[in-house]
Amino acid sequence: MDLTVLGGAAACPNPAQGCAGYLVMHEGTRVVLDCGPGILPVLRDLTDMRTLDAIIISHLHADHTLDLVPLRYGLKYGPGATDRRLPVFLPPGGLAFLDRIAGALATDGEPAGDFFESVFALTEYDPASTLTVGTLTIRFHPTRHAIPCWAMRIEDGEHSLVYLADTAPTPDVARFAHGADLVICEATLNDPEFSATVGHLTARQAGEMAAAAEARTLLLTHYWVELGRDRLRAEAMDAFGGPVEVATPYATFKLGSDKAGDGSSTA
Repeated sequence: MDLTVLGGAAACPNPAQGCAGYLVMHEGTRVVLDCGPGILPVLRDLTDMRTLDAIIISHLHADHTLDLVPLRYGLKYGPGATDRRLPVFLPPGGLAFLDRIAGALATDGEPAGDFFESVFALTEYDPASTLTVGTLTIRFHPTRHAIPCWAMRIEDGEHSLVYLADTAPTPDVARFAHGADLVICEATLNDPEFSATVGHLTARQAGEMAAAAEARTLLLTHYWVELGRDRLRAEAMDAFGGPVEVATPYATFKLGSDKAGDGSSTA
């Protein structure tokens, strides 16, 4: 199983870096985790967006969802349009959320109800159930965030990666990530005192979460570039003690591989 970073910025894109988005690939299955603003150029450079197996959304904040809008236009009006609808799995409340966006953007007499449904096969997932997409299984766990948000554990039968989405420190989420080959963990904050109130982590807290999870490798994401990538990595390494990388577009992680390709890391 491989993971390639599509974005990795916090609530606003960093220079030359979009927000939340990650491409997971395994034996022909291709799944995108979150679809934040600015990830589509990288995604389109890597693969045919029309043939993705699914997009899965962790929660309904704009920095995790907004590129669903330009993706909708690309699928509907771009060259090579087909009748296939791309499966998009939303958290509870996601259908109503997209309905509100469609109501604001639908024009020229187009029914708002068809705005997204014409190109996406929309489903709200049950966070208490396991989702299967191709060769991958996905389990969910609630995080500690300002709105309902779900971490995801993606497994291929041999290896596992855990995407913690947005969360404040919580032992339940660390237990959910236990033993993962790769933990993708946010490092949004500069001051740990704000963690509980805004539902985010510092880089040091991310390292502590990865250590508690006994993860193999930590990937820091959802960060402000102004905080400094080297500084964030050093703070997380000090708390984790294991390998730490910082999300940048195109960075690829090969789970369980003995060798990593050019520009790649082994997790």
